[in-house]
Amino acid sequence: AITLVESSHPGKRKRGQIVASSISRHLRRQQTGRSFRIGLTGPPGAGKSTFIEMFGSFLTSSRSQRLAVLAVDPSSSTTGGSLLGDRTRMPQLSRDPNAYIRPSPSSGALGGVTRSTSETILLCEGAGYDVVLVETVGVGQSEFIVSDMVDMFILIVPPASGDELQGLKRGVIELVDLVLVNKADGDLLPAARRMKAEYTSALKLLRKRSSVWHPDVLMVSSLESKYGDQVWKVALDFKKKMEESGKLFLKRSNQQNACMWDYIKNEIMTR
Repeated sequence: AITLVESSHPGKRKRGQIVASSISRHLRRQQTGRSFRIGLTGPPGAGKSTFIEMFGSFLTSSRSQRLAVLAVDPSSSTTGGSLLGDRTRMPQLSRDPNAYIRPSPSSGALGGVTRSTSETILLCEGAGYDVVLVETVGVGQSEFIVSDMVDMFILIVPPASGDELQGLKRGVIELVDLVLVNKADGDLLPAARRMKAEYTSALKLLRKRSSVWHPDVLMVSSLESKYGDQVWKVALDFKKKMEESGKLFLKRSNQQNACMWDYIKNEIMTR
């Protein structure tokens, strides 16, 4: 089904849309058992895939969660091809029977995701996955489309990624729900502490987007599974507060409207 919605062939694409629409209607009637959608973004070299390997393994083994990972790879501007090597970066998770990893080419789409990411998330939700992780390509400050597709938006940064002014720049930092300073181990630990302090200071100066949640900054190391537990506790706290306030339902409704208009725009542009 994912292959159908990602296809550029009109006939196959239409069949994929029929499947996605049927699943969407079923989920609306069900109103329970919906997946927790988490978007992960960050600059190249931040360790996104390594973090997903650690975090995903923690979720499937320690929390008995069924996990889907949608990894977007950049496509070549000359040949149009993609390496799609995310499975090789997640050897343990790729062998896990409770995890599903789907690498997809960006195919020239901007924003760090593909044109069919929304439909792919929907298909994974319909397949019964408890958590859906969406890993974007290595992005900059202006690419944050994935935030309109997920419940929680996480930014992963390496210890040496600029100063406080870098954190203040408008764009992705304004939309994040959690910042993770990765590679906080060994010789990089002092740099990670400085980066955490700088991003914490920068977030305090930004206008609050929500009355029930303020973005936090955590130091993590993908080499230690204990950080998976810390991130999961923060994620569950975020989900609980958003559900109790009704903001999660409102966010999903707004995302469905945005998805509809993006679909209309893409259909017009391809004709």
